Amino acid sequence: MIKMKITKKERQGQLTEILDNNPLLTDKELASRFNVSVQTIRLDRLEMGIPEVRERTKSAASAYARLKSVSGGEVIGNLISLELDDYAESIMITTQEMALQRSHIIRGHYLFAQANSLAVSVIDAKNVLTGKVVLDFHKTVHIDDEIRARAEVKKKEKYKYNINVMAYKSDKLVFSGDFIMFAKKEVD
Repeated sequence: MIKMKITKKERQGQLTEILDNNPLLTDKELASRFNVSVQTIRLDRLEMGIPEVRERTKSAASAYARLKSVSGGEVIGNLISLELDDYAESIMITTQEMALQRSHIIRGHYLFAQANSLAVSVIDAKNVLTGKVVLDFHKTVHIDDEIRARAEVKKKEKYKYNINVMAYKSDKLVFSGDFIMFAKKEVD
């Protein structure tokens, strides 16, 4: 199969989309994806105002620093953005260990875990509990799929939060859930 060379404009558009989904990719990894030199990727980033991976990593790390309800290791997937009591986003790359052995389809509890950890993470409180969840699995997920999830606080009443979580593989919805979460008062 012959691969057509894409234009600079097309490459830059795809570069933006790829880095939105995975901001921690290096210039070398990006160059390999586009079959161009590392210098070409650097020039594209410079022209587009996209910082180098070190700065993008610091930005992702600052999301982890704002976590209150869980530690960084308790978030399923890589937390890429967080605004407490507003929204949180993560990316999870599925692995063979997550899949059913015979079908290679990812088990649903991994998608739920990513969504639930985001629903907990988005709340500005130290103690958060899941009260109720209504969820749907829309499409199957396979090994090496990149799942991008976003949790949004839809309503807050005292200690009760209504949170919507949607997870996508590329632009296809694979999971959605409506979570009722409770921020538990501090105990002396």
